[in-house]
Amino acid sequence: MRLYWKYILVHLKSQMQYKTSFVMTIIGQFITAFSAFLTTYFMMLRFQTIQGYSMSEVLLCFAAVLMAFSFAECFARGFDRFSGMLGNGEFDRILVRPRNVVLQVLGSKVEFTRLGRFVQAVLVLCYAVPASPVNWTPDKILTLVLMIAGGTVTFAGLFVISAALCFFTTEGLEVMNIFTDGGREFGRYPLAVYGSSVLRFFTYVIPMAWFQQYPLLYLLGRETAIIYMLSPLVCFLFWIPCYGIWRIGVKHYKSTGS
Repeated sequence: MRLYWKYILVHLKSQMQYKTSFVMTIIGQFITAFSAFLTTYFMMLRFQTIQGYSMSEVLLCFAAVLMAFSFAECFARGFDRFSGMLGNGEFDRILVRPRNVVLQVLGSKVEFTRLGRFVQAVLVLCYAVPASPVNWTPDKILTLVLMIAGGTVTFAGLFVISAALCFFTTEGLEVMNIFTDGGREFGRYPLAVYGSSVLRFFTYVIPMAWFQQYPLLYLLGRETAIIYMLSPLVCFLFWIPCYGIWRIGVKHYKSTGS
């Protein structure tokens, strides 16, 4: 991990060389994400509740998912841009270095400007926490932390799968955006509002419901079983198939010869 922190510091220093550009990019990311917040805000302002969820409850869910996505997009960006590494032969150089391949890909790109979404998520969370009917006991605080951690792991795992598929397609598959950017958009509302079929898909195929829908029920007091509080831990198991797909891709890789 010491090497990864060095990667982070190098990227931070390089991006801070152009401070004005750095700040403006963060503002741009904030404004882009703000349109999604406005859509949610005006919808809830019009309908007041959506399948029994109030505005503050929906915004609590919105903030947790957006914060998780912003962390994953910032620190797992190396996998998100992996197709470019294959095309220019950079992955060949990674393979001959005596360091873990996953760690090197993670450290190849860290975009702190993506934290513009994180700033918005913090602001929304600052509103939703006191406005929501949640009694913020230590177990509820832990549940919220687990939601964000589980979401970060899930989105990062999806980036890994997207990168692994590049071994077979060379170019990145836009269909994966349905689960990454699309997952962020779906996650603005509790997944149960989309119907049982969607909820089952995001429970048994892509584990979004495990860090979003189920712990949210515990936060709001609609479920009291401890399994709902700890459900985001299931997301960490999602990395097992993600890493398995990655390993298959690495074995399938053929050098560019450059």
